[in-house]
Amino acid sequence: MRVYERITIGAPAGAVWEHISDPGRYLHFMSGVTRWEVCGSQRHGLGARYKMLLRVGSAEVGGLIEIVENVEPSDLAWVSVTGVDQRGRWRLRAVADATQVELRLAYGVAGAGLSGWVAERLAAPTVRGHLRRSLQQLKRQVEQEQLREAAAARRAARAQTG
Repeated sequence: MRVYERITIGAPAGAVWEHISDPGRYLHFMSGVTRWEVCGSQRHGLGARYKMLLRVGSAEVGGLIEIVENVEPSDLAWVSVTGVDQRGRWRLRAVADATQVELRLAYGVAGAGLSGWVAERLAAPTVRGHLRRSLQQLKRQVEQEQLREAAAARRAARAQTG
């Protein structure tokens, strides 16, 4: 099953990238994610591995994932190593004075036949909702950070001229 959501964030791609490339921030904006934990000595970038769990109904599903694409500041992709079969991707594209952000997730219940197919379809609305809320929360955090930085720059400029 493939699901995706997209949103436009009023900030440069680099500011958005700071959030999505930092594993320490995921639990602050990713809806439904109950665990995002670094596994191994590499914290981020190509080859980094994370234990990721997502709440779907009463279950927590996920497993070990690995970053397989890391093109700053535009694409970050992962695949599952263990657990639920999944592939995910962040895509950031500059649009005017903003960044279009897309979050894609493809997942499957391997070898489960008809029951797996049904489970994938039943989970899709919940997973899509998590993606949508994650993007909304990311937008809120990035845009608030941009406002704080702009206000700090104005205060510093006034202090120098005043």
